[in-house]
Amino acid sequence: MSVCSRGQSGSLSRGAAWAAWSVAIVVVLVHLSVVTQYGFFRNELYFIICGRHPAFGYVDQPPLVPLLAAMTQSAGIHLSLLRLPAVIAAALLVPLTVVFAQLLGATTRGAWLAAIAAAAATLVTAMTASLSTSTFEPLAFTAVAYFIVRALLLKEPRSFLWAGVIAGIAFEAKYGVAFWVTALAIGLLIGGPRGAFRSPNLWAGVAIAVLLALPNVIWQAVHGFPFLELVRNDNPGNFTGSPLSFTLDQILSVNMLLAPLWIAGIIAPFVSARLRAYRFLSIAFVTMAVIILATHGKSYYLAGAYPAMFAVGAAACTRLPRTLVALWAVLAAANGALALPLVLPVLPPERLKVMMDTMHPRPRPIEAAGIGAPLMQMLSDEFGWPQLARDVEDAYAALPAGDRAKAAIFALNYGEAASIDFFGQGLPPALSGNNQYYLWGPRGFDGSIVLAVNVDVAQWSRICDSARIVATFGTSPYAMPYEQNRPIVLCRGMHPPLPQLWPAFKHFGIENLGK
Repeated sequence: MSVCSRGQSGSLSRGAAWAAWSVAIVVVLVHLSVVTQYGFFRNELYFIICGRHPAFGYVDQPPLVPLLAAMTQSAGIHLSLLRLPAVIAAALLVPLTVVFAQLLGATTRGAWLAAIAAAAATLVTAMTASLSTSTFEPLAFTAVAYFIVRALLLKEPRSFLWAGVIAGIAFEAKYGVAFWVTALAIGLLIGGPRGAFRSPNLWAGVAIAVLLALPNVIWQAVHGFPFLELVRNDNPGNFTGSPLSFTLDQILSVNMLLAPLWIAGIIAPFVSARLRAYRFLSIAFVTMAVIILATHGKSYYLAGAYPAMFAVGAAACTRLPRTLVALWAVLAAANGALALPLVLPVLPPERLKVMMDTMHPRPRPIEAAGIGAPLMQMLSDEFGWPQLARDVEDAYAALPAGDRAKAAIFALNYGEAASIDFFGQGLPPALSGNNQYYLWGPRGFDGSIVLAVNVDVAQWSRICDSARIVATFGTSPYAMPYEQNRPIVLCRGMHPPLPQLWPAFKHFGIENLGK
């Protein structure tokens, strides 16, 4: 069987299948071995609580991930079950990238390159370290591009429908797929084949995607598009950098030994007649990067687009000498393994902190909120949450019975509020002005008694008859600085009453940090 016929069948050759599934198994084993090493990530707690309030949307995300997160915790607290979808997504990305590479013409050695790249790209791995709205982007972006290529290469127009289904579902997990689809459309307009736009199935696929996305779009419209307000508030705090610094950061954060592969994926369709038909993928990748730079987005927003470039690069490099490919794959895998502690809880936190403190240069944060993280921000945000809930429980229990009956618990940010709701026992539902919690309102509390978590006592003294610190929380040395040694304030006699004051607490965007 020729390379061309193997690729056009859309199935894996025996050697490629061995590469795909053996690497995928390693990915699963690595993830499962460390999945409960630390704790729940801040956003995971928030997703669970949002999902327990089913809706077609939320201030800061579509509904799919919150609903999935809540479902995994319906029978109790199970961190491993919460992260199982992320493990599955990480594993499935490997064979999908390999089958994509073979569709483009990669031989078995190219398949090994694609498999190793999908597993050893540190930035891509970070997307599946916890359950997040970004978890399914690499899988979804790759699948959309794959089905578009199938539709064009195999003259299989029904594949446009599958691309639309996947794009629509992915939109209900995170809005980033809209930019990827836009980038792919620009790629087709510039690089061709433009005849794709004459296919009724392509437009049917677009219609399917729009219909699947519509419930969340309507929710956002009904609520005044709060996500756009959040983006306006958040983006100035992102450390996107200049085009040069952004590119260098991508090379380092993805795995610098894979840079030749994805750069080959960008360039090869413009220099190789064999890959000319896939120029639109290269243009789409560059367009996606330009969109992120232009909108001042976070550097990891490009993570989902890399596997498509790995597939093109693997097809471009598939005729390199077998020994060179083997050496390249081994070194890239080793480099990815060395970087794993930066994105997965591989090391005990005390050892990781020593490693971080001795790194030169130390990995820079991707946003202002990450400054000062003892570990990487995404790992530091897995510490301190159960203890916060216990500290609030103690402060609440110390109130006289009459006060407890009317006491509200207010948290500065959604992470704190969600941890109180998730881990707290015998507490009223937490309040916060941050993101979705703001829309849930004061929940019937009048503000006569408020336990306020991580607020400025001097500021609260202006809106309370009395305000004093009754406890502190945040003893973990690995938590984010703005969650360490922070006050719990008892407010008596809020004026004006909480329902009237509520709009003043509104904050759509990254958490108020209480600095």
